[in-house]
Amino acid sequence: MRKVVLYQLLSLDGVAEEPGDWMFDGGRELFDNLAGVIERQDAILLGHGTYDYWAGYWPTSDVEPFASFVNGTTKHVFASSRPAAEWANSVIVSEPVDGYVADLKRRPGGDIGVHGSIRLARSLLRSDRVDELRLVMSPVLANNGGRRLFESDDALRRFDLLDVAASAAGTVFLAYSRSTS
Repeated sequence: MRKVVLYQLLSLDGVAEEPGDWMFDGGRELFDNLAGVIERQDAILLGHGTYDYWAGYWPTSDVEPFASFVNGTTKHVFASSRPAAEWANSVIVSEPVDGYVADLKRRPGGDIGVHGSIRLARSLLRSDRVDELRLVMSPVLANNGGRRLFESDDALRRFDLLDVAASAAGTVFLAYSRSTS
């Protein structure tokens, strides 16, 4: 069965929103880490807001390795209304997230990535649809009141450490799998 892999940039104080405001230097390791995660993915889950935001940037971006990946990969976009922009390889999904993702996981293919889309990521975590967490922790306190990936009312969930690495600049790369125990 395919895995849902949640990739998220976080500050030390847990902020996930607008990482461009506080993610300063992950070094070459940041791009190498991202490349390792996306090379196994052949589908992306996006929320409506992230889709609209990214559709204005990524189609003309040359920031690699993500630009080629996100533009060439099928994007499953959870939206209750039609997104503002058209973007190649996008499938607009209006059905419930949980059932759709469960069905997508049963189909043949590679990993299914979740990038950005904090509200969608939270929903997938609550329904135990996330199989792996790939977290990039920047050595900065954002202190901006931005949204966080993990909410204080989330139920207890255990994850097992798969890998940990750090860049020379102090960015930490964490990989966890959902615990089966």
